[in-house]
Formats: sequence, C-alpha cells, structure tokens
Amino acid sequence: MLSLVDSMGGDHPARPCLVLSNDAQAGGLKKAAARGIPTASVDHRPFGTDRAAFEAELLKPLEQAQPDIVCLAGFMRVLTAEFVSRFQGRMLNIHPSLLPKYKGLNTHARAIQAGDAEHGCSVHEVTAALDDGPILGQARLSIAPDDTPDTLAARVLTWEHKLYPAVLWRFASGDRTPVLLP
Repeated sequence: MLSLVDSMGGDHPARPCLVLSNDAQAGGLKKAAARGIPTASVDHRPFGTDRAAFEAELLKPLEQAQPDIVCLAGFMRVLTAEFVSRFQGRMLNIHPSLLPKYKGLNTHARAIQAGDAEHGCSVHEVTAALDDGPILGQARLSIAPDDTPDTLAARVLTWEHKLYPAVLWRFASGDRTPVLLP
C-alpha cells in the first residue's frame, strides 16, 4: 500500500483518497493517516459468514470516498461477485505468483514444491473469480536452490513494490498494456 501511495506524487495520474482495511490495527492505516490520507476500517469478524453484510459496511467508506480505482493490497478476504461488479474494470489486485499459476494461498511454498525455476508476482483486474481477471503486469525472478517460502516471499515482495506502482500509473493513464519486469 505504501509503495502505491508514495508513487502517487508529482505528475502521477492518480491520487490516494482512502486507505481501507478490515483490521483496525493494520500498520498501513497509521502510515496513511500520517501522510494525510483518510482512513477507515471495517472488521469482518462480527459478520461471521455473512459476507454480504460485511461488504455492505465496506461499501460505506468507499462510496463516501468515490474512488475511480480500487487497489487491493494484502486484503485477504474473498469478495462476492456483487461487490466486485460495482467496481468492474476499476479494481486491481496484486498476487504473489505468476498467474494463472498458484491462485490462492501458500504460493511460494507451492512454487518451490513444484520445482519451478521461476516465480514472481502479478497485478490483475479483479473479477468475481478468485485471483483471475486480465493480467496487467508481472515481475519474474529465479527461484534459488536454497530458497525457502520465507526467503522467496521476501524477494517477491521487493518486486511487488516496484510492479504495482508501475501498473497503477499505466492503468490510471488509461493504458492496460501489461507491465513486464524481469
């Protein structure tokens, strides 16, 4: 999130209007507030399995902020098709794998266990299907023989912080040509 926020200065075509989390203690909320960006949180836990009720509350600060683009980063909740449809073509997500490989969780361990030579991250438009949608950018890196899920995750995170801002810049400019980083 901070990489996105920090990239949106100068002549960047986008500006942050809200940082929203489902965890009121998320460090990003404090960092965003310190930068003068409005923040909000909606705890999903009181809603149990009622995703529609959680999303109705989640929509309130979003509707107030009226974002042109919604960027998900570390938001580990599956959103319903109804929620996603409100932002269709305007919602992005970053995922720690070279989609369409390894949708879902534990991507680094799965890539290592599969014996893959490379791994990376992808930015995609969010659709109703999990970790699906048009790919707007990918960053690739080699998996080292001594990589563990944790070391690989740390190396991928470095590329996430480069890729997502580059994709957002291009996307906010109206260009959906994929950004490809080594």
